[in-house]
Amino acid sequence: MTRRPAIHEAEAHVVTSHGADFFGEDRHPLKMLASLAGYAEGCLSREERGPLVLLLTNPGEGGTMTPAQATEMAQLLRKLARHRFVKTSAAAHARALSDAAARAAADGEPWQWRIEAAA
Repeated sequence: MTRRPAIHEAEAHVVTSHGADFFGEDRHPLKMLASLAGYAEGCLSREERGPLVLLLTNPGEGGTMTPAQATEMAQLLRKLARHRFVKTSAAAHARALSDAAARAAADGEPWQWRIEAAA
């Protein structure tokens, strides 16, 4: 048994459409998106990382991507998740984001996200 408290401070999250849970959403902490942006800057080429780093560092209050943009983001996030220097937890978040974007593109629907502040 650990002496670490089980209660954690609430964090702001990004909620994306076309996720894997019952409601069709995924939740990712903003800290993890900033971490993914750092990995993208180090692991992807300059041409590839531009739009991805912009999305991860500044998700705004919410946004929408067309199916074509979602396809491009899905490919970049999948490439990032497979990179050998990306840690396992960050790769899992990148893969989940990639899958959500790919589902949106496959359905021909826009991929949407919003910020939920810490309560």
